Amino acid sequence: MNIKRVFLIVLDSFGIGEAPDACDYNDQGSNTLVSIYNSPNFNVKSLKNLGLFNIDGVTCESGISNPIAAYGRLRESSKGKDTTTGHWEICGIISEKPMPTFPNGFPQYFIDEFSKKINTGVLCNKVYSGTEVIKDYGEEHIKTGKPIVYTSADSVFQIAAHEDIVPLDELYKFCKIAREMLTGELAVGRVIARPFIGEYPNFTRTSNRHDFSLIPPKDTILNCLQNSGYDVIGIGKIWDIFAGSGINKKILTKGNLDGMSKTLDVFNEDFNGLCFTNLVDFDMLYGHRNDVDNYAKAMSEFDNWLTSFLPMLKDTDMLIITADHGCDPATPSTDHSREYVPVLMYNKHIKPTNLGTRNSFADLGKTIGDIFNITTNIAGTSFIDRI
Repeated sequence: MNIKRVFLIVLDSFGIGEAPDACDYNDQGSNTLVSIYNSPNFNVKSLKNLGLFNIDGVTCESGISNPIAAYGRLRESSKGKDTTTGHWEICGIISEKPMPTFPNGFPQYFIDEFSKKINTGVLCNKVYSGTEVIKDYGEEHIKTGKPIVYTSADSVFQIAAHEDIVPLDELYKFCKIAREMLTGELAVGRVIARPFIGEYPNFTRTSNRHDFSLIPPKDTILNCLQNSGYDVIGIGKIWDIFAGSGINKKILTKGNLDGMSKTLDVFNEDFNGLCFTNLVDFDMLYGHRNDVDNYAKAMSEFDNWLTSFLPMLKDTDMLIITADHGCDPATPSTDHSREYVPVLMYNKHIKPTNLGTRNSFADLGKTIGDIFNITTNIAGTSFIDRI
């Protein structure tokens, strides 16, 4: 297979049905695809042509007789269901232990030490919705200047601050301090800056979010490609998720539409390697907020972009579409859900085939290594022979 460029697009949180161990995560019955399929805003002709509804276990609509892509589903092997764990596994790292979560807030000794290092106290330190926490603590934050610290069901330490009260550079500095402190049993997957603007009760989070992740504990397919002389371009929060490890070029985005536009910009460049895009709005704006119709609308917008992108692909280009976990917007929970994720692989000369159910997201990273004919020691089992 003569492939020069791979475009790997993660539809953040686009699960396609509960995993066999969903009950261990209280996610029985979760199915992100089914939940948005029932919305009148859902229209995905291109994904259907690629084979989305031909994937094993997808029953909301019958598959077509002649899909144009290789299609299948991936089961997560790692413990956990967060963004970092999912992306790391896609790239060849299986996490044997879940990253720590703090359902009762962070230990007081840590909060005291963190407050000392940033020369101010903090507010909240509870599990909270990101939109609700600024509504409930925003006024006090403005009066006192104290940043709002909170977490969620994910392995995260989040700091919210009004951009007029805590300038972005200072907020990012606070996050870097927290990242350096959160090690060992406190080593959360991500420290996240959550700036907001406006006046009560109409505070609004801005697109200046920034994630500070753990450095992956071992090489991923990104490092393997980089070490073999290939370009690795990260679009969206990919740089943040991998703390820059194995990535040559960072391109930040302000949402799905911007992410698709930036991916098209990179398409028009002459590079040799991997363009890795994360489209975050599905998860951040719609999954976590239980917004079924706008999740469906966003998926239709992606499909519309895909309709124009597919004919542009060259003989030496490969498109891969997948996800990192679920986030069913129709369940009472606002957390990620433990689900299978799709894999759709398209090239003008690919063999359209059912890849079945793969036992690890890591199979995808291993296959990408084989596409570029490089030797890797990452986890996973390649399915290059199937395509």
